Amino acid sequence: MEKIIKVDFNATRHFLTTGQIEQAFGNALKAFDTLEGRDGKGSEFLGWLDLPSESDKSVIGEIELVSERWKKEIEIVVVIGIGGSYLGAKASIEALSHHFDLYGKTFKGPKIVFAGQNLSEEYLSELMDVLGERSAAAVVISKSGTTTEPAVAFRIIKKFFEDKYGRKESAKRIVAVTDSSKGALRKLADNEGYTTFIIPDDVGGRFSVLTPVGLLPVALAGYDIKSLLAGAAEMAKITSERSENNPALIYAAIRNALYESGKKVEIFVNYNPKLQYVAEWWKQLYGESEGKEKKGIFPASVNFTSDLHSMGQYIQDGERILFETVLSVEKANRSLSISNDIQNLDGLNFLSGKAIDECNKMAELGTRIAHVDGGVPNIRVTMPSINEFNLGALFFFFEKACGISAYMLGVNPFDQPGVEDYKKNMFALLGRPGFEEQAKELRKRSL
Repeated sequence: MEKIIKVDFNATRHFLTTGQIEQAFGNALKAFDTLEGRDGKGSEFLGWLDLPSESDKSVIGEIELVSERWKKEIEIVVVIGIGGSYLGAKASIEALSHHFDLYGKTFKGPKIVFAGQNLSEEYLSELMDVLGERSAAAVVISKSGTTTEPAVAFRIIKKFFEDKYGRKESAKRIVAVTDSSKGALRKLADNEGYTTFIIPDDVGGRFSVLTPVGLLPVALAGYDIKSLLAGAAEMAKITSERSENNPALIYAAIRNALYESGKKVEIFVNYNPKLQYVAEWWKQLYGESEGKEKKGIFPASVNFTSDLHSMGQYIQDGERILFETVLSVEKANRSLSISNDIQNLDGLNFLSGKAIDECNKMAELGTRIAHVDGGVPNIRVTMPSINEFNLGALFFFFEKACGISAYMLGVNPFDQPGVEDYKKNMFALLGRPGFEEQAKELRKRSL
């Protein structure tokens, strides 16, 4: 079976012994068995393993119905969510969209914007400015409906819609993606008559890109979610192989071998700005899944070649605690060559006639060689091109590798106990009932 996503770890061999690599692959196979056997920590949240092959066709049909209806009457859709409730959709849409579609002329559906991922007053105020000028709708994504950032944004947007369109019409312009039976958002959706889609109980937020959490916004933007799911399904078959040729197992094994050798920071590198939010999605996936019990590789990201002019010096010559995972795209979707210049004042006529993508790939190769020579191991993950099918495959690849990798560390990949600490402090400082004593103590400690 030909691999859509390929993993090359030859540029790590100089930093690892044969014994370290063999041990890592042995541990990865054990972790793979735990994941596939569904008997490890957090096994009640493994529903994402089945999503590519068991996605309900009726759900896809319902998503497409909403997309078709809104395509005719809606100019802008606000997707409200945070973390896993927005990063997968944002990553997909950014990867597939025209960079400079400032006015929606090349967009295949309504313009998609996001809210609920921050608490910036300026951001929300400026969003209201835009919503006042366009025919708007909203997708609110939350299992509970009480997560602070999206709940605040939805409260404001809901009132704005009801003031602008009236309560009955607003209900037609709001879709809720939430729990099947419980939670504040589910209750509100039932009371108001919103169209709803379900977040499966056995799928956590950061693994939810292949549920309506990610699929609905991507479909609304006009992209092919059936192809996205097909790519994920193909990758599910490839990564189900209990073999050292399994790309997800290779990635999990090598990154853990490097971690055990003292490399504590993994930098995710891309050479295409369309993939910036894939990196943001990846950071949450690995950071929230592995950063527990004082363990875990710290996930960071850079956008090359841009960040070579800001972070390149440290990566080349700073403390040797890091390694890089380079996401490489084999074929660009557009072609543009460098022109000849008679004056040649910049001295770049040697590039005349070369495609921009060839220059980009040589920058990638040259940088990888330089960084390896400087003491930075490199893993290279390759995808054929940027499209829906390959993105679906990439998402599932990283999810599968993450489950294996976290089990290699001995942690539960599917909980996030540390995330609750800041929330309790924030609630107390904002005056939430029942948090009065905690608020007093926190104010004494004001930093």
